Amino acid sequence: MQSSKQKKLEQNGWKVGSASDFLELTPEEEAYIELKLSLCRTLKKIRTRKHLTQSDLAKKINSSQSRVAKMEAGDASVSLDLVIKSLFSAGASSKDIRNAIPQS
Repeated sequence: MQSSKQKKLEQNGWKVGSASDFLELTPEEEAYIELKLSLCRTLKKIRTRKHLTQSDLAKKINSSQSRVAKMEAGDASVSLDLVIKSLFSAGASSKDIRNAIPQS
């Protein structure tokens, strides 16, 4: 956000901050969320690179297309374990997964 816009908002009584500030996330919680979202984005990238539909991947992991869509969207109901297993099922290498991990 531009500093001029931020100042104007603050002058009008608004508080400006990040989603982490608003949700009062600890650094560990923030890192976990960033990791999960990064892996979910990588899942979609690998799946499309391998020319797999969500339904194709769902069959490989004995799940549903809607579950794959939830994984790719970073839905909170999806475990990190399932995302990683799905990455390998989609053809991701260990290097692909390592590269998806945000560097702090």
